[in-house]
Formats: sequence, C-alpha cells, structure tokens
Amino acid sequence: MSRAWTITVILAIEIPAGVESTLRALFAIMDLDMRCPLCGKEKIVSRVIGVCRDCLIANPPLLREIGVRHNRVRALYGFPPFPQREGDTTCKLCANACVLREGEKGVCRAREANNGEVAPIAGEAAFVDWYKDPLPTNCVADWVCPGGSGSGYPRFALSPRAEVGYYNLAVFFGACTFNCLFCQNWHYRTLSRRRSVEELLEDLTERVTCICYFGGDPTPQLEFAIRASQQALKKREGRILRICWETNGSMSRDKLEEMVELSLISGGCIKVDIKAWSKEVYFALTGTEARDRVFDNFAFIAKYIKKRPEPPLLVASTLLVPGYVDIEEVKDIAKFIASLDRNIPYALLAFYPCFQMEDLPTTSRQHAQRCFNIAKEAGLTRVRLGNIHLLSLKDYPS
Repeated sequence: MSRAWTITVILAIEIPAGVESTLRALFAIMDLDMRCPLCGKEKIVSRVIGVCRDCLIANPPLLREIGVRHNRVRALYGFPPFPQREGDTTCKLCANACVLREGEKGVCRAREANNGEVAPIAGEAAFVDWYKDPLPTNCVADWVCPGGSGSGYPRFALSPRAEVGYYNLAVFFGACTFNCLFCQNWHYRTLSRRRSVEELLEDLTERVTCICYFGGDPTPQLEFAIRASQQALKKREGRILRICWETNGSMSRDKLEEMVELSLISGGCIKVDIKAWSKEVYFALTGTEARDRVFDNFAFIAKYIKKRPEPPLLVASTLLVPGYVDIEEVKDIAKFIASLDRNIPYALLAFYPCFQMEDLPTTSRQHAQRCFNIAKEAGLTRVRLGNIHLLSLKDYPS
C-alpha cells in the first residue's frame, strides 16, 4: 500500500479537528520537500511560495510571481487582487491605500468607493460575529493581561489572579487587510452576516470584563469597533471593561490613536502580530507591502507605555512559520522591540499546518527554543513560547 493511498484513507475517517491537525502535521513532515528547487540547499520550502527564505531575499524579482499566487488564492473567495490602483478615489484607512473606481471594492472586500469617498460596505453595521469566551482564555496576552494574570489589580482587574467565572466578548471580524497564506482563521473570508453595535451591546452582560476585536482583522471595519467600544465603556462607566485588539497593525495613524486611547483608559492591550522582519519574507507570507507601516505603528504605540506601564498596553507576537520565520527574522524583530522598551511582552507562537501552507510541519521544539533564546539575548525581559502543545520533536534545517 502506498503512503499517499494510506493517508487518503485515514483522512477520510471522521476525526476530531485537533487530531486531524496533528495528523496533517505528521504527514507534512513525511512528505516535506527538504530542498529548495532554486538553490538546491537542504531547506524547508512551501509549495505555494516555491523557494526557501534565503532565495526570497536574494532574488526580489521572485516576489512578482508570489504576488500572482496570492491573487489566485484571493480569487478563490471572490476577493479583489492586490494592488488596487486603477481608480481615482483613495482609501486611507490602511497601508494598502487602495485607489478605486466608483463602486469598486478595496482588497479587504469590506469597503467600496461611493460618490468620491471610500466607506464600509456594511454601513453602520459590520461583517462580524462574536461569542463569550470564559476567562482565562486562549489569548496571545493571557500571561500578562488583567483577565488572565490579574495584572493591573485592582484598578483594571477584578482579581490578583485570573478572572475565573468571567468572560471576554470575542468579536470576530469578517475582513482583513492581509492575505496570509498560513491564516489560522482563514474562514473569516466566508463571514457575510451583518450585525449592529446595538446587537453587540445586548451581549455585554455584567460578567463580561473585556472585549477583544480580532478576525480577520478589525482594521477594515474600525469605525464599527471604535463606536462599539465608546458606547460599551459609557454603558459600563465606573466598572471594569477592558478594550483589547489583536491586529496586524496596518491601520492609519488617526484610527490607531483612537484605538490606543480606548485601550489606555480601560486597561486593555493592543496585540500586534509581527509576521516577519525582512520585507521579502513579509510580502511572501502576507501578500502586502504593509511591513513598514506595521513597524512604524508599533513604535508609535510604544510611546504610550510610560503612561500606563501595567498592565502592558502593547504586546507583540510572531508565528514561527517553519522555513521562513527563522532565527534571523526573530532576532531582528526582538532587537527592534527591545530598542523601544525591553519590557514589552513578546510571544513566540508555534505554527500548525493550515490554509495554503498545509505542506509545512509544525514548529519544532528545537527551533522554538532557539528563537526564545535569541529574543532574550536581544534584551527582552518578557518572552514566552505559546501553543507549546503543537511543538514537534523532529528538528528541521534552518
């Protein structure tokens, strides 16, 4: 019996999602192409990108073909191609700065040009859904945030430890400014339900102590998130309600300022996912040229830390994508963060095969430990390995 046929039989069985992810990771390791077709070196290569990290950096013209591949993925879900540059109306909400014709949608597919302006397609509503997530929850910042650790008690937390018995209102947006090939919430592309701020506020019960906007990404529909936050804080005036964000950090500076103020006064945090350091790897993974905006925005948020050192206002995370987010990427990211404030928490997250990168293995324990050590050596005082249950024992070429 051939290996391929055996895998097909196993995956045809109905099994729990967590077990399926583990099996896919094992099969990815078994079938992994351990040589780059361009340089011939022993490297991890994802089929959707086609070459190793070193070749990406050494051969910038390759990025044009990778951009074409990103747009093929986007077309599968009816998303406009990157970049949008053919119209006469510019969207200023994010780093993509789409230039649109009348009636044309931006790359996020949540905004369109109308009468010389670019506005949310959902109007006052948003393509969004939400649920109550028991605290402590699986949050990038749970190890340093008030809801998961008691940081900021008693002003911003109900307990000096985790707020057991309370909830995070997890607000999931159905749009994004990026096209990450490894997206672990890729199903945001299928979310089409429009919901209002009023509906959200109805679920803001007494045992909800934080609201976290994620997705997708909150950026394309920030007007909704900011309006909802303002009204929620007014409704809960005098009681604990933290406003938090998980974002790629690509939004405009004026909207970022509003986000920062909401989190600052409420005890919430802004969790910025830093995808990579080098522009080439950043583009290959995300399909965007937003890298510089993200780092500029991160530095801007860091200026506010002195106004509220605890709980942490700013938290960084990086997904350790095998073969692409290597030690050099992490080292340079960590040095950048440390140059702003050595106490900014930094979470290094284990990768599992997902979306267009199911052919990669999970992050190896050895690679995660090397990245952890290099981040500490860069001067950061608070570094954490997240999703450690996904780490594999099998190491791979770096």
